[in-house]
Amino acid sequence: MSSYPLDHNGQCAVCRENAINFDFAYSFGSYEGPLRKLIQLFKYGKIESLAGPLSALLLRAVPRDQNFDVIAAMPMHWRKQWERGFNQAELLAQPVVRRYGLKLATNLRRKRYTVSQAGLSEAGRRQNLKGSFAVARPEQIAGKRVLLIDDVFTTGATLRAATAALKSAGVAKVSALTLARVDGRAPAAMNLDTDFSSTGLGPLGSALAENDARRRVSAGAGIS
Repeated sequence: MSSYPLDHNGQCAVCRENAINFDFAYSFGSYEGPLRKLIQLFKYGKIESLAGPLSALLLRAVPRDQNFDVIAAMPMHWRKQWERGFNQAELLAQPVVRRYGLKLATNLRRKRYTVSQAGLSEAGRRQNLKGSFAVARPEQIAGKRVLLIDDVFTTGATLRAATAALKSAGVAKVSALTLARVDGRAPAAMNLDTDFSSTGLGPLGSALAENDARRRVSAGAGIS
């Protein structure tokens, strides 16, 4: 039985809670299969060159009739960014910013270092993020439509905490845009198991192939 049963409108408890917070949520596909592997290579394997091809997927998730006044990337605490070497959300956001002819807003700040959300319960995620976001120069974004970009929508706890800070600063609407969403009912917008060359996303296929080759070599080296 599903942990998040649907109501009469076809929404689960997580979706209902999200609807009260941010206004829209767009994702390219489900956090599984090749898409999950690519995100992990980008984020944890620190292959920054994947940012451009992955951003191309991100742009496909945005409805063409939607417009935004401000585009922001999910901020990282300076210490966590120093440890990783880059903010993956900022790298993903750059092509989106160029598409809309805007500058990447830096008003949303991460003011508190938090432990990794991975492995925490929904309640634990909310507590971990409590008071972790702040908005600088709120007069610049008050009344605006904000597009907030991140890599993965898991439970929505991080996006809700960031949105709460933005709306407290007077933002009119917040739309969340992520590469992937952890939701078994959400079909991927594109089958990444198909021929990459036909989609113009060859670098993604090459990255997966190279990673698989490295894993096979490593596995072979471990056999005596």
